[in-house]
Amino acid sequence: MFRFEGTTELETNRLVLRRLTLSDAEAIFDRWLSDERVSDNRVSPAHKSISETVRKLETVCGQYGHEKFCHWGMELKASGELIGEIDLYDFDEQTGNCEVSYSVGPNWWNKGYATEALREVVRFAFKTMNVHKISAAHNTDNPSSGKVMLKSGMRQEGVVRDMIRNSKNQYKDCAIYGILQDDYENYNTRSNSQGDS
Repeated sequence: MFRFEGTTELETNRLVLRRLTLSDAEAIFDRWLSDERVSDNRVSPAHKSISETVRKLETVCGQYGHEKFCHWGMELKASGELIGEIDLYDFDEQTGNCEVSYSVGPNWWNKGYATEALREVVRFAFKTMNVHKISAAHNTDNPSSGKVMLKSGMRQEGVVRDMIRNSKNQYKDCAIYGILQDDYENYNTRSNSQGDS
């Protein structure tokens, strides 16, 4: 089953995926958690004060000692800027399944960073943690997130009506995506063979 290693630092071409620290509070607040455009796609409302972000970070940082806790900040290698976060959660010991979610600050949307981070976390989950299946969901009015999931090898499995209610008391339909460990192996074999041709 699962082989937990906690929040191990990961790298991609342009990103370092690392543990968050309390000193990241201002960047996190300014770059995505206080932004309504981001909170519209999350269940929790936009933060109104940096103290909310500090409280969230205290909770996150307090869990890094647990090997089952996997929560990364996305940091640009080139500038050292923290631009988003990504996490694996809801580990089900019986099935070997879990879920993934991510947020990126609007200044870095449509630049491929979320895809880059998700691909690396998916790789880590399957290759290192021995996860069987990873699921994710996005509001149907946020199709860009679905493109990130597709580019990471996930498949859409359906739509759940009124799956969430956001901070504005609006119900949102969500598209559900998933990728199995076998899908991942096949997807990468196909991608590599196409890249070689």
